[in-house]
Amino acid sequence: MNESRVVGQVRIVGAGLLGASIGLRLRAAGVDVIVDDSSPSNLNLAIDYGAGRAARDTDDPALIVVAVPPDVTAAVVATELTAYPDALVTDVASVKVAPLAELRAAGADTLRYIGSHPLAGRERGGAISARADLFIGRPWVVTPHDDIPTAQISIIEDLVLDLGAVPVIMSAEQHDSSVALVSHVPQVVSTLLAKQLLRSTEAAISLAGQGLRDTTRIASSDPELWVQILGANSADVVPILRDFRDDLDGLLTALAAPAVPGARRAVAEVLADGNAGVARIPGKHGQDRRFSQIVVMVDDRAGELARLLTEIGGIGVNMEDLRLEHSPGAQVGLAEISVLPEVEDRLIADLEAGGWKIAGAWR
Repeated sequence: MNESRVVGQVRIVGAGLLGASIGLRLRAAGVDVIVDDSSPSNLNLAIDYGAGRAARDTDDPALIVVAVPPDVTAAVVATELTAYPDALVTDVASVKVAPLAELRAAGADTLRYIGSHPLAGRERGGAISARADLFIGRPWVVTPHDDIPTAQISIIEDLVLDLGAVPVIMSAEQHDSSVALVSHVPQVVSTLLAKQLLRSTEAAISLAGQGLRDTTRIASSDPELWVQILGANSADVVPILRDFRDDLDGLLTALAAPAVPGARRAVAEVLADGNAGVARIPGKHGQDRRFSQIVVMVDDRAGELARLLTEIGGIGVNMEDLRLEHSPGAQVGLAEISVLPEVEDRLIADLEAGGWKIAGAWR
């Protein structure tokens, strides 16, 4: 990793997944990282994993990153602003309007505070799940406010770039309305779908394929954290859920009487709108382009997937994304490889020449 853009000590408050991942990445760049946490066991675990060192009385951090749950973010930021009067403070909470409002109400020095939020994470939390590459290529929203000096904003942008993320400047209001759509509502929808599995039989669940796994993956996220997030951003989440409910009601009406004139068209239009919506999702590193998907059959033997990926690299094709599907008991798995459309035919030909079976391909 290149030398860090961030200058001076960095203090991280909160030794969970995000805080520890930030620490791991910065330490790899040679930054003096201080880690603190209200839980001694969490703190010691993060230090053992290499996320940073314990605090000392002589510490003088230039930058403080608060990585604590949303309901205590403002209080911790205020404490850090008071304890370190020369430091710039940011936080990584997934809501931005509420903490800023709380800090203003408390009379905190908000000219030394800039909120931010990485659009990255994992279903499992804690330092044990931390990864130095967690933020690579992911958007990281920075939310300046009032008359924050440009130099202060640049410090947060340097932090984001050091972590391999892509800085995106938004107001706190823009951020909260945006993440309501792309993060918070998907969590609710995924959770409600997963809840239906509680009413199902073991026989039905045994048929689950990648579609169900994809749509319910985030339903395993921490309920306590999401109660806080959804409560803090309810003003932006509720209108989207109402629109979702209206669309669902329309689909229910059409499916309840599919022979009625216009019902099939109504269903088709919902599905087509879904296609159009998916097409708007940026690809790798935020690129607004579509990729070709090639599905390769992989025998369920040790080392086969690694061999496939090595051969793709040897062919000289850059893999944009990878998705795996493997049903319990199956002797083969399916590897869905996303590549640029212009290399699709060459990759298929070279893989087939190498003995791999192609199960399908589409754009």
